[in-house]
Amino acid sequence: MAVYTEVGDAELEAFLAEYDIGQADALKGVAEGVENSNYLLTTDRGQYFLTLYEKRVDPKDLPFFLGLMDHLSARGINCPKPIHGRDGNAVRTLAGRPAAITTFLHGLSPRRIAVRHCGPVGEALAGLHLAGRDFKLKRPNALSVAGWRPLFDASRRHIDAAMERELGSEVDFFEANWPKGLPSGVIHADLFNDNVFFLHDKLSGLIDFYFACNDFFAYDVAVCLNAWCFESDNSFNATKARALLQAYDKARKLNDDERRLLPLLARGSALRFLLTRLYDWVHTPADALVKRKDPQEYVAKLRFHRGTTSLADYGL
Repeated sequence: MAVYTEVGDAELEAFLAEYDIGQADALKGVAEGVENSNYLLTTDRGQYFLTLYEKRVDPKDLPFFLGLMDHLSARGINCPKPIHGRDGNAVRTLAGRPAAITTFLHGLSPRRIAVRHCGPVGEALAGLHLAGRDFKLKRPNALSVAGWRPLFDASRRHIDAAMERELGSEVDFFEANWPKGLPSGVIHADLFNDNVFFLHDKLSGLIDFYFACNDFFAYDVAVCLNAWCFESDNSFNATKARALLQAYDKARKLNDDERRLLPLLARGSALRFLLTRLYDWVHTPADALVKRKDPQEYVAKLRFHRGTTSLADYGL
């Protein structure tokens, strides 16, 4: 389970005394996620989600993350809503870590992605981009191209020489060729299937906004192509991509530059997740109760995107 920090009974009781959500009945570690310690919190008034922030999350970013969830929720995006304490604050300290409680969303993440899931994801992503346009706080994408070389350098001694040359070449390429000037705003940046809930085949919510930032909208679309449109054998499913892209385009139309550069952005997105997975694979503590994600999956995705030339390769 993704639990780095254990919470004691007395600590939890004192923490909840700052809120008006009742007394704890149960606290259970949640299996998903690799960044933070996550718990399902049940009180005598309902269910909530408790997160203790660690690893890559900078406490200075928490007002952005939590403020964004408040903002999106107020604009009709079904996402977790931060619970504010009696003093109005959404962030406090628990077990020596910054911590927050959010509302609990009902639904299940699709374990086997089907075409019927991809259209709603594209529509929801466009809705998020539109709803976030007037959010006042800003946060740069710390895991955009400027962050890739440090990840590569910290992990390169753990891979073979051929892979080191391939990844080093990719980092060099993107440092020289990353686009500029595309439409931008608040993006989710991590909208994988475990961050999207469905209920009776209808999309019921988006979660995990702790990579959210300001960046190109089309980059967020590219992340979703990698997350939703490959099969278990790493083959690309153009039917899924077409459903996702058409639904997105119907809600927020991609301009000509975004369409032209989407293959390059998808390639860059694949490199980003390859490098972060590789970093986590070699640097996650041996005693951490967390399931590491295999970076090899993204080697295949990276190579696919490197061989594409236009949106026709993505079903459009």
